Amino acid sequence: MENRVGLNLLYAQTVTDIERGWILVNKEQHRQLKSLQEKGSKKEFISLAQTLKYYGYIKFDPCITDFPEKGCHVIVSAGNNELNFHVKLPNDQIKEGSFKVTRMRCWRVTSSQVPLVNGTANSPVKTETKLELAFEYLMSKDRLQWVTISSPQAIMMSISLQAMVDELMVKKSGGNLKKMLKKRMNGSLRRSDSQQAVKSPPLLDSPDSNREPIVKLSSKLSSVSIRGIGTSNSSNDISANDFHGNYAFEGIGDDDL
Repeated sequence: MENRVGLNLLYAQTVTDIERGWILVNKEQHRQLKSLQEKGSKKEFISLAQTLKYYGYIKFDPCITDFPEKGCHVIVSAGNNELNFHVKLPNDQIKEGSFKVTRMRCWRVTSSQVPLVNGTANSPVKTETKLELAFEYLMSKDRLQWVTISSPQAIMMSISLQAMVDELMVKKSGGNLKKMLKKRMNGSLRRSDSQQAVKSPPLLDSPDSNREPIVKLSSKLSSVSIRGIGTSNSSNDISANDFHGNYAFEGIGDDDL
């Protein structure tokens, strides 16, 4: 925070997030922040904000998930090495929960064409692109489950996941980003051996075997590029390269849940 331009940008972003309610603030914290703001103490303001819940999270637009049941409306936030869910259940009850990045074995983004309206003899059926992010999550010691999010921002969610995984791996590499990237390129970077003890379905299993034909997206979303625009005839045609394997995946025990 020594750079003046960077400090001003970070300060402005923090103030905006608080005003939007993206960062949770109680009355006493709000009073302290207001006092620091009036004094022009931007560094102290940011330092206090960094201790608050949901600081630094990216909040996505409302979307749909199949967890805990299909068709639930959800607001997803990414930050602090987790995806946070605010789910609206069919009975209008709101539930909050988090999915830790270290418990995601892998994830993928898929795209399908969904009809908008029925066509006539003289007009084709209009379609729209539906994006989904699906991740395989370690719910308990020996049980993995797919969780799917339907959102136009699925690619951005995937990029956020990759960024959090990369940050974890940099820390495990002693803070050396080049060393971590070199290990990954050489294939010497491996996930925890504890993963081998997890009973898991085959990697190529689809989260939903009845899903419509999909368009393969890039497995290298860090460069935000889209690979071959070929449409597969079956969800089982997906290659292993279409999955984002999580090198930060950690096996856990029931006592850790």
